[in-house]
Amino acid sequence: MCDDSAMPPAVARALEEYRALLAEHGVTWGEDPIPYVRSMTADAYLMGTATFRDVWQGMIRARHPQASSGELVERFAELDMDEVVRNVLAGKVSDNLAALRLTGEGLAVEAHPLAVLDGEPLRTTLLVDSARDEPVTVLVDGRAHEIGPRGARLVKITSGSEVIADGGRVDLAPLTRPAAAARLRLRAGFPCKWSVYGAHGQGWYPEGAPARRDYHVLPYFHGDDVVLDVPAEPLTVRVSRGMEYGSAELAITPAAGGETLVELAPERIYDAAALGWYGGDMHAHLNWAGDMVGTPELAAAMQHGEDLHVLNLVAGNVSSARVYDSEALAHWAGRDLPWSDATHLARLGVEYRNDLLGHFYAFGLSAPPSRFHTGFLGSVDWPPNSVACEELRGLGALMGYSHPFHNPVSDTDGPDHLLWQGRNCSSREIVADAALGLVDSLDVLNHSSIAATAVVYRHLIGAGNRIAVTAGTDAMVSFARRGNQSNPPGWARVYAQVDGPLTAGSFAEAVRRGRTFGTTGPWLELSVDGHGPGATLDLSPGERVTVTARSIGPEVERLEIRTADGVLAEGPPAELTCELVAGDPTYVVALAVGGPHERAFTGGAYAHTSPVYLDVAGRHVAREQDVRWCLEWLDGMETLLRRQGTFETAGQLGDHLELIGRAREVYRARLG
Repeated sequence: MCDDSAMPPAVARALEEYRALLAEHGVTWGEDPIPYVRSMTADAYLMGTATFRDVWQGMIRARHPQASSGELVERFAELDMDEVVRNVLAGKVSDNLAALRLTGEGLAVEAHPLAVLDGEPLRTTLLVDSARDEPVTVLVDGRAHEIGPRGARLVKITSGSEVIADGGRVDLAPLTRPAAAARLRLRAGFPCKWSVYGAHGQGWYPEGAPARRDYHVLPYFHGDDVVLDVPAEPLTVRVSRGMEYGSAELAITPAAGGETLVELAPERIYDAAALGWYGGDMHAHLNWAGDMVGTPELAAAMQHGEDLHVLNLVAGNVSSARVYDSEALAHWAGRDLPWSDATHLARLGVEYRNDLLGHFYAFGLSAPPSRFHTGFLGSVDWPPNSVACEELRGLGALMGYSHPFHNPVSDTDGPDHLLWQGRNCSSREIVADAALGLVDSLDVLNHSSIAATAVVYRHLIGAGNRIAVTAGTDAMVSFARRGNQSNPPGWARVYAQVDGPLTAGSFAEAVRRGRTFGTTGPWLELSVDGHGPGATLDLSPGERVTVTARSIGPEVERLEIRTADGVLAEGPPAELTCELVAGDPTYVVALAVGGPHERAFTGGAYAHTSPVYLDVAGRHVAREQDVRWCLEWLDGMETLLRRQGTFETAGQLGDHLELIGRAREVYRARLG
């Protein structure tokens, strides 16, 4: 599908440079160590845990009891990340980590013994965890590691490493157990996602495949008719293919010394393309620092193995000036990537980034922009994001704000719940940019808080902004272990109803028209008198319409139909119908929700449609409560910029205030 040997020279050189950065600096690739960069060093060891935020905030509060939320983030740099890992794990070990416990009584090694074939060494990480009140020195392969009182240190080792503590050599035998070798051949008949694992969740992979883990901490790789070496002991083989398919699973004990063929394929749950709907991930990264280097070949295998129709691989920076995959964007801008076909379309796009104003994706652009980011390394927060929106729109891009909001918020909360201090990547400028028609969508389905983003989205459309629901996962090919960001792209998707063949242009046009829904897996339909998302009905006062929501997917627990005034109807899946009498102008959206599920690669199942708009007597929806909510947001944004923004001149701040002023005029006119 994509031959790395035929890669453009500039792209090949960039990948070699990334490999050198990884070798020199580790997972951060030498990026400026702002909080989300520092946390990269811990992420691989904490998959499957849910207490990271609580633990690090508790560690800071123990030192600074009166610290505010903003100060907690500012003091994150004080923490020793190895100690954070130790505290979050709270005595647990995992498949990629063993522990050397140092206590007043002596020392002990704790590990899940992992199978090794033909005596090959196991590469892992040793957590040196001291409960002693005095410093300790531990030698690993001749290198001294100083562990402070009650401190911790993460050290890369192999099962053959020499570890010296308390004057003697530490026995590392508990780390491994020998196993006889066998071989599996896996065949589905089409590209799929495979998981092969044994005792303690130990994963097995084909030669050369990265040791990836998804949100459920399952190992996985993509392909068809693949061969891998495994131990001759009980294993689980699992196959799936994105959200339009179920999964199939087989328990097997392969024979030692031989090859065992496993023919296993997932069943299709729904076929969106057959109905003219195509699912896309508007925000995924090939490279964004990481514990490995992402290649086009890996991205191609993921897209086809997940049957993801549209993949937007975005070029963007991390915390400094370097823009990862800018060379690939320069080469392929305006063109489909080589592995694209009639139902799988891949493009290079952009993630434009400012941590105070928000990040947004751009898809389908014809050429690279002149600027990719502002506000990093102490640079100015200028110009406003709106300037980049205008440039990218001129390049033909579809645009929407990405991973928008992180803090829990309810429908009745004011915007201050989301406008807290600090550079936390929240999409603060969207309330202005949406009013001025500068963006097309909001990634309601994202890796941060889907529920909070959905609340903001409904305020925005209730205030008269016509933007579509989209989905952007922020999946990263260059991370093998990082929570839902090491999921394959497409674990959340925006489905768009496309006219004619799938192209970048037809997909973007469908999104601009609002003919979309976003989902973590469930299929969701909305019909208002036979009209779907993106439609506008012009009704007379008192006119009745029938609203129907339908879902497909075993993870759905409840359906909702909502208008600008709140929940109109709710009930169990798979179909919900009600009547609506036209009064004030409004919108209608449908939601499908459910709890944690194997098909949901985040905290729970969720789907949300774009609206059907109900104009009444020629008037558009502009609900007073939502308009005032947006005006209050703009006031908070102005305060935030004055307090937290970095500017060199009064005119730079003035440009932001002018943008906010123009947006205020739009909202105030809607109140009239």
